[in-house]
Amino acid sequence: MREGSLSGRAVATGDPGANPITWRDGKRYLWLLGTVIPLLLFAGWGLHSLTGSAICWFIGPIVLYVLIPLLDLAIGDDPSNAPEEVVAWLEQDRYYRWVTYLFLPCQFASFFVGFWLMTRHGGAPVVDRIGITTTLGMVNGVAINTAHELGHKKEHLERWFSRIALAPSGYGHFFIEHNRGHHVRVATPDDPASSRLGESFWAFWPRTVSGSVRNGWRLERTRLRRQERSVWSLRNDVLNAWAMTVVLWAVAIVLFGIGIWPYLLVQAVLAFSLLEAVNYLEHYGLRRASLPNGRYERVTPRHSWNNNHLTTNLFLYHLQRHSDHHANPTRRYQALRHFEESPQLPSGYASMIVLAYVTPLWRRVMDKRVLAHYGGDVTQANIHPRRRDAILARYGRPAESGSTAEAA
Repeated sequence: MREGSLSGRAVATGDPGANPITWRDGKRYLWLLGTVIPLLLFAGWGLHSLTGSAICWFIGPIVLYVLIPLLDLAIGDDPSNAPEEVVAWLEQDRYYRWVTYLFLPCQFASFFVGFWLMTRHGGAPVVDRIGITTTLGMVNGVAINTAHELGHKKEHLERWFSRIALAPSGYGHFFIEHNRGHHVRVATPDDPASSRLGESFWAFWPRTVSGSVRNGWRLERTRLRRQERSVWSLRNDVLNAWAMTVVLWAVAIVLFGIGIWPYLLVQAVLAFSLLEAVNYLEHYGLRRASLPNGRYERVTPRHSWNNNHLTTNLFLYHLQRHSDHHANPTRRYQALRHFEESPQLPSGYASMIVLAYVTPLWRRVMDKRVLAHYGGDVTQANIHPRRRDAILARYGRPAESGSTAEAA
């Protein structure tokens, strides 16, 4: 194959005598929109300076929960995939890596400027502090997605950048548990990051937060014991990730005073709660079948909820093409593919997160989709144990056993 690039254009041929395939990434420069999120605090600061309204400091949740869903509806879907012949070129183009790297300085600028704004001139009003904290929570929550993209890569620098992006939220163990835990157990009852049919987000939250910490620690303990090393050292990747948070928060307290500690804590909780809301909707009710040998079937595109709304995909580096990510964890965001067989959410992640907060609406929209995905056989779904009897009584089994096989 011959490959080349010029201003984001790939030219590839598999046969020297064949006509070359010319393809241009129409989203090449749109990926820079990912840096809009960490700069929201500065936009809020500017708007507050112009209007004096405290609502401007809440620009983070306004953009994430209102503006992006509206743009998703207005702009619609983009199901296009890059031709397979240009994927190698697309993944090697370092421009796309620098797009994600750019997120980090913007994130940390917002972090320090946010706490400076809270404490300057004797301290901002409480409502302003709450607004700034909320926006910082949204920024650092989306930063976990950037850490997710970087943490799956093989290059040492990118993996360290991933841990740095996780430091403000105190969720450094995610780097361990997600890569070596979630990707192994996804869409099974054993995975704390896979939500179950009938399980509300509010029931899922404590289960996944505690399970993530426990599993991350267990994975590192097992790894270090195999190497005959002490768990209580900075060779423990969970501990060194948490140490980054301790150092960062300590620097912030030294610079801006001990009075910021409640706001540090709140923004961190908001940040990792945003992540867990995304986890909640990515695999809701989906389950890999058990095999006769006691193992689960391999992960396929049918085990993740997907969506092609363009706006959210641009802000989240194609996170909504989640099936391809699980099939190819090291594949870079710009090359992730849409699969027709993947179950589709009715709207983008930004909209579905809002829906997940309202349990009756979420279940009204999503439970029937899980049921349809399994051809009416609810027993194939990953059912919340506390709701199993009620769900089986409501949906029962399909009238004909053949319907399940046809659906599969």
